[in-house]
Amino acid sequence: MKLATACAVLLIVGATATAQAQDPNLARNLAATCANCHGTDGQAVGGMETLAGMPAERIVKKVTDYRSGELPATIMHQIAKGYTDEQIRLIADYFAARK
Repeated sequence: MKLATACAVLLIVGATATAQAQDPNLARNLAATCANCHGTDGQAVGGMETLAGMPAERIVKKVTDYRSGELPATIMHQIAKGYTDEQIRLIADYFAARK
């Protein structure tokens, strides 16, 4: 039974990695959901934090802290729970590459 479970996990992980590798716009598409609050391409206006150019590790840390409840939030704690670690990394890398 353990072997079957391990194989199932490997298939799921492999399928996710394959889907991400096949879609070169996945990071951009995931990051687009942040535009409502953080502006187009992470260029915030109106008091929100700008994500463009922020180091990826800082973005990952903040999002995972929101997800765990370590950082208080009005909405980010709920939004962060909707992303996998891999998706958070893609989003962070996308914004870190923006100037």
